Amino acid sequence: MSHAEAAAVTDLIAPPLPRRLACWLYEGMLMFGVVFIAGYLFSTLSQTRHALDNRHGLQAFLFVVFGIYFTWFWAKGQTLAMKTWHIRVVDRHGQPLTQLRALLRYVLSWLWFLPPLAAVAPFGLPAGESTVLLLGWVAVWATLSRFHPQRQFLHDALAGTRLVQAVRPVNT
Repeated sequence: MSHAEAAAVTDLIAPPLPRRLACWLYEGMLMFGVVFIAGYLFSTLSQTRHALDNRHGLQAFLFVVFGIYFTWFWAKGQTLAMKTWHIRVVDRHGQPLTQLRALLRYVLSWLWFLPPLAAVAPFGLPAGESTVLLLGWVAVWATLSRFHPQRQFLHDALAGTRLVQAVRPVNT
């Protein structure tokens, strides 16, 4: 990496943790629409008449739909929520993500949810206790970004990606 490239990469500033978490929550709200449309499509195509029928198939289908959604938007640099909160995702060198790197980021982003879900599955905990464990894990996960030199989440560090503040457009 040349000196100019190194300087450009260091100019990329990680967004503050509260902004990243607000973006994450907003993304979750937007995903309700994606889930609704995908669920309707799945139930229509599979002729599912009861919500609990084919639930594992629906979960796998949603995993794929989410993967397509996030991989496509991250390869373009931003999801709608990220655009709203002026956040971009780039690789370590500040370049846009390739489809493969975006897909890797998607798979690794499940580290937010899989450990607590795997921990509660054998115990059959009620939904309230499972939610507390999940939220506790998310809080620990988010707080760990404070210890990363560039304030990045673990899945971003593992995927070779970075969240950076997007340049706000100047009104003319």
